[in-house]
Amino acid sequence: MPPLTRRAFTRAATAAAALPFFPGCNLTSRTRASRSPNPNGVLRVAVAGIRSRGGSHISGFQALPGVDVVALVDVDSKVLARQKAELEKNKVSKNGWEGGDVQGYADLRDALAREDIDVVSLATPNHLHAIQTIWSCQAGKDVYVEKPVCHNIFEGRQMVRAAEKYGCLVQTGTQSRSSSGIRDGIAFVQGGGLGKIRYAHGTCFKPRKSIGKLSEPQTVPEHVDWDLYTGPAPLGPLSRRQLHYDWHWQFQTGNGDLGNQGIHQMDMCRWALGVEELASSVRSIGGRFGYDDDGDTPNSMVTLLDYDPAPILFEVRGLPRDLEAQGKNWGGSMDRIPSGSVGVTVMCENGYLVIPNYNESTAFDSDGKQVDKWKGSSNHFANLVEAIRKRDASLLAAPILQGHLSSSLCHMANISYALGESQSPEHVREAIAGEEIISSSFERLATHLDKNGVDLAQHPPVLGAALDLDPSSERFLNSDAANRLRTRDYRAPFIVPEKI
Repeated sequence: MPPLTRRAFTRAATAAAALPFFPGCNLTSRTRASRSPNPNGVLRVAVAGIRSRGGSHISGFQALPGVDVVALVDVDSKVLARQKAELEKNKVSKNGWEGGDVQGYADLRDALAREDIDVVSLATPNHLHAIQTIWSCQAGKDVYVEKPVCHNIFEGRQMVRAAEKYGCLVQTGTQSRSSSGIRDGIAFVQGGGLGKIRYAHGTCFKPRKSIGKLSEPQTVPEHVDWDLYTGPAPLGPLSRRQLHYDWHWQFQTGNGDLGNQGIHQMDMCRWALGVEELASSVRSIGGRFGYDDDGDTPNSMVTLLDYDPAPILFEVRGLPRDLEAQGKNWGGSMDRIPSGSVGVTVMCENGYLVIPNYNESTAFDSDGKQVDKWKGSSNHFANLVEAIRKRDASLLAAPILQGHLSSSLCHMANISYALGESQSPEHVREAIAGEEIISSSFERLATHLDKNGVDLAQHPPVLGAALDLDPSSERFLNSDAANRLRTRDYRAPFIVPEKI
């Protein structure tokens, strides 16, 4: 099998863009099951996107018995060289055996052309997750893909279809799904332990300072392949001061903190409700408050996602507790609720369940007295490896369908926001009058912003569009604009196909 080079891929992209697999190469797609099974052999892993979270993927897989990270992929040659040298240095000490050689690649497609790679682990920016997962499935590789699994709703569903068509196991990076402490607490409330569930309340109160504002575009460093980095997004200039990480706060590549940190808590909220489809309606209210910078995602937002019989309320805050905290301890003085600054509270008739982290949950009665507590978690990477060895998708703690559904709830919230308009706080209050859960949430947000010196009369919030959705088709009702935002305009050859 000849290597799939970027040059060959690009040369044929225009003529063969409609093909579901790698255009411009004689590779043919195959199901994972068509490869020779070796359930007790060494699983060879390629990790892509290795600067930050990807480092945990490298160490996480390399620490598992019978697993060897043999390929690293990154568009930043300096990051690639550093991580490659570190992995080669630590292979024996971390796994107790001499692993295979480590090869480095700028382009994931070159790694996918290798027959000996079994698993691809993706910690790349959000906008690359879908196309890279689909490519990997087409090449017959199993996949671990970070949260949010997709950049938009359309992509997530296509990832689910690719996993099904090619028989690949795709694990989502929402590691709380491997927590027995959370699973047992959720089972308790779903079994009526605290009476009927009223609503699930997720919070993402995390410190996020301004990313700065450029007077002119940045020069992309020579050691970064900007074409590969940009992928399906428009190939424009670097429009932020910091190349890495701050892509989270620009919609072309990221999904804001709702899709960054909040996806974990959103997933727990949906898990607690026991719903296996998208919400039937959504409305968000928020803005980017406290600074004027190159970010365009909201740093403060409240969202109500409607399910029958209980909705999800989600709150995002990026500013600290108040102005004093901004001056003294920006990151250590965030607002808190019973589940902390980042967590989930499942409100019930006779009490509430608190999920403050990724491995425990506690039930309280209506008077705040502890009823029960559960704690424990297992290795999320090891869960994927076990499922691969047994070729049993039912063993996956967080299969791609779950990742798609929870990620898409975040996308629904952002679509509502994107289609909204700035309105006076009085107008916002009128629009949501009679909706107790979101009205109370907005008042809490307004108080929080006031404590941070934000005058909503001078900096009005965006009242997001009230949108209805058909969960069966995953399309919005009576809103062409919202349905356009279900997907994006893709740049060849990084096109997520309509037909898998």
